[in-house]
Amino acid sequence: MKRLLVIYNPHSSRFADVKKDVLDRLVEIKGYIIGKYEVDNTNVDKNTAKLAKLLKDGDILISAGGDATGIIAANAILTSGKDATLAVLPYGNFNDLSHTLGVKKFEDVVAQLSSKTLHHGQLYPLDIIVDGKHWRYATCYVTIGMTAESVKLYDEPAMRQILKKSFGRQVISYTRLIGWYFKNRHRKLFLPGLSLNGQPQPQKTSDYIAINGSFMARVLRTGDNYKDPVVFHSKTCPLVNFWYLIQYVARGVLFRLPATKTTGDTLEFKHPITVEIQAEGEFTICKNVHQIKIRKGQKCLKVITH
Repeated sequence: MKRLLVIYNPHSSRFADVKKDVLDRLVEIKGYIIGKYEVDNTNVDKNTAKLAKLLKDGDILISAGGDATGIIAANAILTSGKDATLAVLPYGNFNDLSHTLGVKKFEDVVAQLSSKTLHHGQLYPLDIIVDGKHWRYATCYVTIGMTAESVKLYDEPAMRQILKKSFGRQVISYTRLIGWYFKNRHRKLFLPGLSLNGQPQPQKTSDYIAINGSFMARVLRTGDNYKDPVVFHSKTCPLVNFWYLIQYVARGVLFRLPATKTTGDTLEFKHPITVEIQAEGEFTICKNVHQIKIRKGQKCLKVITH
């Protein structure tokens, strides 16, 4: 009998919804051995390693949470080497991965599991390599620099309380993010001495963005690079320039984020730096970094799509 594993975070802002909509309804799924993985209150990498050890070929994972829970499940499958399939339900703040794959309700997953054959899709993730060592797989996007550093705002206790609200949490979170931007945009050079693929970048370059999924921060349209085994889009930006930021975001909301097609990027710094890297809203501070490479991963992820 096939195994089904539900991954959830009991500390998340929407855990009450996860319990009501998913955990309490697992009895509706027939023909599977059902298990649960409760995300530890540690970090993405430790949870990924722990979950990867539990997986077997043929497993189906349901991520019931935000993008952080989804990236734990995705990285666990990709690093385990097991032939497992991932479904992602949207119980976070932005839910970029769920919106990319189009699975929005528990009923969608139940219908797929009840059918004779699962509707599989393939997701080709980005592989982020820091100074020659694999850091993480990203399903939707990666940012390096100022936007990555801004993500730590969402880990502050006051912000966590805001995100637990059922109404207006996205508006309030965006408002707080704007406040962080004006307070910090000129605080330092975020990517000093940066070269991209051997080309020196302007001094005021604050961000590198690699785009793979269909959405970024819920409102920005990015395309469907996740279906391509080789190609993605990327761009370096002076987002510390307010008017540049406004134009960039407006194009992303109304049309698509402007970026350049690439099969791989190498970021090199003239001097080793401390830099923030984030994928799907989960960030890490890396110290003494000389080089970062972004490319498509050699493994694809089997996903359930709508």
